[in-house]
Amino acid sequence: MKAVIYCRVSTTKETQETSLERQEEELVQLAKVHQFEVAAVIRDQASGFELDRPGILELLDMIKDDSIDAVLIQDETRIGRGNAKIALIHCLLKEDIKIISQTHSGELHLSESDSMVIKIVSMVEEYQRKLHNLKIKRGMKRAVENGFQPHKNLKNKGNVDGRERIEVPIEEIVRLRKNELTFAEIAATLRGFGYNVSKATVHRRYKEYMDSLKNA
Repeated sequence: MKAVIYCRVSTTKETQETSLERQEEELVQLAKVHQFEVAAVIRDQASGFELDRPGILELLDMIKDDSIDAVLIQDETRIGRGNAKIALIHCLLKEDIKIISQTHSGELHLSESDSMVIKIVSMVEEYQRKLHNLKIKRGMKRAVENGFQPHKNLKNKGNVDGRERIEVPIEEIVRLRKNELTFAEIAATLRGFGYNVSKATVHRRYKEYMDSLKNA
């Protein structure tokens, strides 16, 4: 399993470098204990109340575009403080990213109040997602009525392992990704239209497509 180590101090003072180095060293050891492969070490020198941090933005890009399983932190305040902390923890959890805290010697334990706020946010997002998926479903229904035949996109091709390769509508995946849906949300949407795909399959095909554009 792959993990990203995230370290943060609140100021850019040189004296804070020692704290960053200590956080990194301790979290590297934590990764070894939990048998994580460290994919990257990200450092931030900024207030935890701010969302506009180079490191945190890099982290969010990595969890969306790479197969990252966990984020290792010293404690929850390293992710952020106040509303920024809640928003960022929510972003990580909804992408199925484990948050491993050195303070807890394992997965992060949220306070009762923080857990309640995140649950409320998740409920609101779930209803927004359902509404979004209903709009997509209505659009697909209209497309079928106008002659679109989605079953023709399901062309299985055998590979050397004898397993069948699931074909998916890559254009739809790219479009939904541009609309900021997560890979899990895209997979759920496609399953609603009869494509038996997992989050991992959607993520892999998206990466293959983007890599082909880079190499073109």
